[in-house]
Amino acid sequence: MTNGLQNISGTVVLAGAGKMGGAMLSGWLAQGLDARRVMVIEPHPSNDIRALAARGVRLNPSPKDVGNVAALVVALKPQAFREAGPALKPFAGPAALVVSIMAGTTIASVAEVCGGNVVRAMPNTPAAIGRGITVAVAANNVGSAQRATADALLRAIGSVEWVDDESLMDAVTAVSGSGPAYVFLLAEELARAGVAAGLPEELATKLARETLAGSGELLHRSDLSAASLRQNVTSPGGTTAAALEVLMGADGLQLLMRRAVAAATRRSKELAK
Repeated sequence: MTNGLQNISGTVVLAGAGKMGGAMLSGWLAQGLDARRVMVIEPHPSNDIRALAARGVRLNPSPKDVGNVAALVVALKPQAFREAGPALKPFAGPAALVVSIMAGTTIASVAEVCGGNVVRAMPNTPAAIGRGITVAVAANNVGSAQRATADALLRAIGSVEWVDDESLMDAVTAVSGSGPAYVFLLAEELARAGVAAGLPEELATKLARETLAGSGELLHRSDLSAASLRQNVTSPGGTTAAALEVLMGADGLQLLMRRAVAAATRRSKELAK
């Protein structure tokens, strides 16, 4: 096994096996975590999750059948947590590690509902292909060994950054948690603009998708900053410069993005109350 999963002793309990929880589960198994050491709590498991039972993953176990719990990973929808959360308490002893990936749900809220030593994390949807970025913050009672366990579980879906200040998580949610939607919107609008400029819709859509995907991969592989990569594409007085003059104008992308991230940050704070 890799990424520290081999150091996890005990059972990993996953509460919620939707898109993000399912992505985490797939990542754990792909990296060699023994399926027999994973238990999934999911009232409505998908066919994919049901199929994992044949590999040894246990579905909807009784708390008395779990044994030593290494971590309880809570991947429920935030609005479902208040109702379903108390049922998770028997899976998390007073000092058990609880990893929450629920947006807008504070460490204090998780600890109040199901107890345990809580790590709050915010992944994003590229986790489904192992290319997510997760930001995590640990409660004061989380020890170094538990933090290492949380880090190993989260790295199964991409890279992980740790912060010490939980108040940063609202802005993290607005930038990386919601960020994929901004990129997808850019692909939509670039395609629409191509159609408006005279391209067939199918061609415009393919050009937009492949341009964003390729540019993202270049950004991922390059040591250059985003600004440097942009400048490398921009010849003085050329076509790109003409477009950027609009996008970087006073009412352009910078202002729109600041307003968008500020709005998402405010909403994250509201949801946490």
